[in-house]
Amino acid sequence: MFEFSAVIPTLVYRDLRAAHDFMIEVFGFESVSCMSGEDGVVYHAEVQAGHTSIWLHRVLKEHDLDAVDSASMSSTGHTVYVDNVDLHYERASASGAKIDYPPKDQPYGREYGVRDLEGHRWWFIARTP
Repeated sequence: MFEFSAVIPTLVYRDLRAAHDFMIEVFGFESVSCMSGEDGVVYHAEVQAGHTSIWLHRVLKEHDLDAVDSASMSSTGHTVYVDNVDLHYERASASGAKIDYPPKDQPYGREYGVRDLEGHRWWFIARTP
């Protein structure tokens, strides 16, 4: 039997600095790192949402890593639980984020859908007590 301690999603972006800053400023995640080479180009960034790390990786054709907006449809999304979904929605909306739909009640909680600056899909949910 295996014991797992964490799963770290890795998201691919064309502009790592902008993606990192968007997640901090709009989503309210915490910055862990934003590493750049001698040329000033960011090659790796990391943010934290609660206890979850999220790695941000640059587009690298040689590793078959491309930006999400290069496809005609999304194949993944990211669900984040928050304590106040309406307040989080107001923050994202006021920041100019692309809102897929405003907060609405679902059987599993209250949620809204939003996309980050390069089109990754996010759903923020407050669980129903």
